Amino acid sequence: MTSTFLLHARRLLGVALVLGPLLGHGQGRMTTTVVGAAARKAPAETGATGGTATLTGRISNPTTDSVAVSLRENPLDPKEKLYRAKIGEKGEFKLTIPVSGPTKADLVYGDDVAPLYLDPGTDIEARFKGNDMSGTLRFKANDVPTGLATKLRNGNNLTDEQRHRQQGANANNYLVEADAQFVENDGFQVLPDNIQLYEAPFLSFLEYRRKHEFEFLEDHAAKQSFTQDFYNYAHAEVVYAYANDKLTFQDLREQVVNTEGRLKMAPDYYNFLREPGLLNDPNAAMSELYHEFLLNYVHFAVAQDHHQRTDPDFYPASYALASKKLTGPTRAIILGRILQESFRFGHVKQSAAMLADFRNYDPKNQYFPILQSDFDQHKEFAIGAPAPDFKLPTASGDTVHLHDFAGKLVYLNFWKTTNGLCLRDLAYAQEMMRKFEGKNIAFINIALDENEQAWKSLVTVKKLPGVQARVPGGGLRSALAKEYALQEVPTYMLVGEDGTFLNTKPKRLSSRAAIDEINQSFGKASTYTSAIDFPATKK
Repeated sequence: MTSTFLLHARRLLGVALVLGPLLGHGQGRMTTTVVGAAARKAPAETGATGGTATLTGRISNPTTDSVAVSLRENPLDPKEKLYRAKIGEKGEFKLTIPVSGPTKADLVYGDDVAPLYLDPGTDIEARFKGNDMSGTLRFKANDVPTGLATKLRNGNNLTDEQRHRQQGANANNYLVEADAQFVENDGFQVLPDNIQLYEAPFLSFLEYRRKHEFEFLEDHAAKQSFTQDFYNYAHAEVVYAYANDKLTFQDLREQVVNTEGRLKMAPDYYNFLREPGLLNDPNAAMSELYHEFLLNYVHFAVAQDHHQRTDPDFYPASYALASKKLTGPTRAIILGRILQESFRFGHVKQSAAMLADFRNYDPKNQYFPILQSDFDQHKEFAIGAPAPDFKLPTASGDTVHLHDFAGKLVYLNFWKTTNGLCLRDLAYAQEMMRKFEGKNIAFINIALDENEQAWKSLVTVKKLPGVQARVPGGGLRSALAKEYALQEVPTYMLVGEDGTFLNTKPKRLSSRAAIDEINQSFGKASTYTSAIDFPATKK
C-alpha cells in the first residue's frame, strides 16, 4: 500500500512540480463545519496540542518481526523519525508516539506503507493479515463500547475521550479506503496515461476525479464522525490535488510526452489561480499537497514574469513573491522550501542574503538551524564555484581531465550500468549528442561501476558516444563522488566554459526542456562567476 503522499508524488513521477486539488473551482468553496453529529459534541477534541497517540495492533500470521510508525517532525527536514515496536508471539504490538498536534504519519510494515492520522488522544487498534496489509488493514477505537446491544443500552452516550478515539479510528479507516479507491487506481492518476490527454479531456478527467473524491469524503463524513481538524485536512487534500495537477499539467506534459511540443492553453486556463482564499487557506495548513501547490504557484508566477530557473535572480524573485503573497505560518515553510531549492541549484551567493532575511519569518527558530545546515552542505557547489578537476581512465584506454575541455560547455553524466534509470537515459543521451554535434559542448559520461569489464562491454556493444570514463573503484564511496557530493545516479551537472559550475541540477536527458536549457547556457559562465567570490581551490 502506498501512502497518500506517495500516491500524489506518483502523479508527478519525480518532476519538481507540485500537485493538489483546488477547492471552489466548479464546485463552490465549502465552509462546512459540521462533520458528523459527534463532532458538534466534543469541542475539546479539536486543536489539542501536546500529548501522545497510542497505536496497538494484532497481525495475523506476521511475516516480519517488527512494525513502525514514521513521521516528519519538521516540514523542512527530510529526515523522518521512526518509532518501532517488536511483534509479539500472537502478532500483537503497541506503539506510543509523542505528537504536538494533528500529525500525518505512515504505518510501516516490511515493504508496505499505509497512511496514518494521529493527534493527542488518539488510541486505536490496527488489524491486518501479515501477507496483505493493504487489502486487510482496519482500525477500531480502544476502550469504546461496540455492538448494537451495547449502543442501545448506553444510548450511545460516550465520554469525550471515547468519542475522540472513535473519531481517530474513523479517520484512519477513511484514509485506508481512500487510498484503495483513488491512489491505487491508475484511472484516477495523472501518470502515466492521463498526462497524454489534451486540455479539454484532461480538465474533464480532473473534474471527474475531484467530484468522486468530494462525494467519497462527504459520504464518510455524514455516516461517521471526524474531528474538524481531520475533515479540514482531508478536504484540503482533494482541493489542492486538483489545483496542483491543473497548474502543473502544461509543464509536466511537455516533459513526459516527447513526441509533441508544449501545449498552448486556452486564455482563461489559469484563471482559477485568482480564486479568493486559494493561496492563503488556514484550514489547509497541515496538507503537504497545499505546500506543494504554493511552491509550484510561486515558480509559475515568477516564470510568468520572465524569470528562468537558470537566472541568478530566479530564487530571490521567488522569495520576494512568496513573502508578499503568502501569510500565516505556512509562509515560513514555503520560504524555507524556496531557500532549500536555491541551495540545491547552486545559487549560494543569493541564498546567503535570503537566509539572513529568513530569521524575520522564523521568530521561534523552528526552521533556521535546518536551513543553515543545508546551506553549509551545498555552498561549495554554488554556481560560479570551480568544479573539481579529475583524471580518469576512458573506455578507449586513454585518460581524461576536466581541464582538457576548458573553453567548452561540459555536460557531466554520473551513471552506473546497473541502474535502470541510467540505462533508460542512454537512448536520450545519444540523441542529445547528435543534436549538439559541432557545437561548443562536450558530453562526459562518468561511470561509477566497480566492475570494469561490465562497463567496458556495455560501452562497446552499445557504441556509446561522447567521452566514456570510469571512476576506478569505490563507486559512490569514491573520492571523486565525495568531491562532487554524489548521493545517487543518474546525476547530471553543467560546467561552464571557464570550468565553474553553471547548473548542478540540469534537466534530465529525457526531458524536451533539456535541449532549450543547454542552448541557453552557452556563454553564461562569466555572468555567474563575476557575481561570486570563490577562491580557486578546487583544481
